[in-house]
Amino acid sequence: MEKVRMGILGIGNMGTAHLKNVMEGKCPEIEVTACCDLKAERLDYVKEVSGGKIACFEKAEDMMDSGLIDAVLVAVPHYDHPRYAIAAMERGLHAMVEKPSGVYTKQVREMNEMADKCSVKFGMMFNQRTNCLYRKMKEIIESGELGQIRRTSWIITDWYRPQAYYDSGNWRATWRGEGGGVLLNQCPHQLDLWCWICGMPKKVTAFLKFGQWHNIEVEDDVTAYVEYENGATGTFITTTGDVPGSNRFEITCEGGKLVAEGGKLKMWKLAMTEPEFSKVNEYPFAKPDMEVTEVELDGSHPKHPGVLNAFAAAILRGEDMIADGREGINGLTLSNAMHLSAFLGKTVEIPFDEDVYYEELKKRIDASALKDSKEKVFVNIDSSYGS
Repeated sequence: MEKVRMGILGIGNMGTAHLKNVMEGKCPEIEVTACCDLKAERLDYVKEVSGGKIACFEKAEDMMDSGLIDAVLVAVPHYDHPRYAIAAMERGLHAMVEKPSGVYTKQVREMNEMADKCSVKFGMMFNQRTNCLYRKMKEIIESGELGQIRRTSWIITDWYRPQAYYDSGNWRATWRGEGGGVLLNQCPHQLDLWCWICGMPKKVTAFLKFGQWHNIEVEDDVTAYVEYENGATGTFITTTGDVPGSNRFEITCEGGKLVAEGGKLKMWKLAMTEPEFSKVNEYPFAKPDMEVTEVELDGSHPKHPGVLNAFAAAILRGEDMIADGREGINGLTLSNAMHLSAFLGKTVEIPFDEDVYYEELKKRIDASALKDSKEKVFVNIDSSYGS
């Protein structure tokens, strides 16, 4: 096999963006040979831009059984991510899944179990893991250079979306259609990075506001507090209602801190760790000496094409992917825990009872209603994140 023949399932915002990336030659080891969507006008678009060279299907199973593809990129609404990934793997097809991995961990766990049974490559579209800023943060934290983590804080409020965004699709911002709001749609990347770099917390207390800034069913404002196994604490604040917003990720350790903001990474490194200093210091208002530097980055951030190129390399040569698909459950665990904390009005311990979460979610699904809308597809290929 010289190229991976890929079928794209779902030609919406992100499916169209991935198609465009491949057709522009940004993924030289991938060829899109098939696309699938329920909407005829989207398939007409594929036929037009490909000159009829890409086979089009209305049913996912027909595309998967066509013999025209080696891998499936799943870019459909959230609830169907595990369903179609499982169907692909059962057929011996490699699977790349758009974020989030699913809506609730119980279904994602089933997807992961299927991946363990099948000898196929399974990846998640966590394109922010390709960002040199976050790769460097992970490298520094894992090196132990700054010692143990004491506090993490991410304020990610530059996800502004006007009402027109939510009105662009009847599934958007409904429990029945999307399964959540800013945590499930915009923030899977940050939740993944938070776990990837800092590890999984043990306790979550979250305060969510549903339809606070928009006419929607789901959360558009979140403030969460977490506790880690070693006693460290963390906060996560996000919304789609702030203009202008902020994006500041800060990790404080016993030997200094890291701050990622504005595309730059700053590091404060203490001459000795805080526990060491506090033990030997004799002056009431003293502080340890420290050095402040802007950390040098390699400047690389290949985004979505980088994830797909690594996926192709994994299929063709057994190389490492950017994110194994099984890791998608980590950020979703945090998202579900925040929702459950807000639903029940109490602190939630991880792991939590997945059946309780599903029952709480189902109550909201049963009371949910898809909206009337004039759906349009807006391709935002330059976005660093997603839909």
